[in-house]
Amino acid sequence: MTTDPEIESALVELRVAAPPDLLPRVMADVGLADRYARFDSPIGPLIVAWNGLGVSAVEASTDDSTFEASHLARTRRAAWAAEQVPDRLARSIARRLDGDRRVRIELDLRGHTDFEQNVWAKALEIPRGEVRPYGWIAAEIGHPRAVRAVGTALGHNPVPLIVPCHRVVRTDGSIGQYSLGGPVNKRIILAAEGLDPDALEATGRSGVRYVGSDSTHIVCLPTCHAARRIGAAHRVPFRSLPHAVSAGYRPCRSCRPGSGAIAA
Repeated sequence: MTTDPEIESALVELRVAAPPDLLPRVMADVGLADRYARFDSPIGPLIVAWNGLGVSAVEASTDDSTFEASHLARTRRAAWAAEQVPDRLARSIARRLDGDRRVRIELDLRGHTDFEQNVWAKALEIPRGEVRPYGWIAAEIGHPRAVRAVGTALGHNPVPLIVPCHRVVRTDGSIGQYSLGGPVNKRIILAAEGLDPDALEATGRSGVRYVGSDSTHIVCLPTCHAARRIGAAHRVPFRSLPHAVSAGYRPCRSCRPGSGAIAA
């Protein structure tokens, strides 16, 4: 008959050390900590952080200790390095960057206000290769006078690129600031998405805020996919939406230019 000491001895021999990343994985899975790794993008390598609730950060690549300290200060959660972004998440991010808005990426936005999250949710609606003015977002979320607050919220976006705050510009068409490396990186990303930042700013400097088609009598924001299909012979520029409406044009249902007219 087997004795207790014999059982104990056998169990000791079976003992296996826990994997070194067991604690980080478990803590991240339940949202009490985060994992992070680097991810290639049009503006170079970025740090992507995630946990069981979703992606929690996208930042310019820096050394591990600097990121871990800033992440802890911002979220009050530890961050542990991983070898790579999980394959499924990496594929989803790549598809989102390619313009596939159907792909779902869970986000961990704990600690942020409802207003900020409403701003970011609206930014997610802007198609790849198009931009909207800050006033458009303000009006769309029901706060047409909160243009400055919208800009502040976009500046606090913890997951740029995934939430495309780079697709929001000033009313005059100028590029504006960008939390992920400033205007230079913003221009690079917009160009990678098929938009010409120089042409956008030139249009703004000319005073044109809307573009209509004299064949459909629909007026759009200049980068709307419908506006970009209008042939040169049929393009009608407008400095204001009331001017376009008084000329018999109706707002595009896709880009909804009326949303930005209040704060323009």
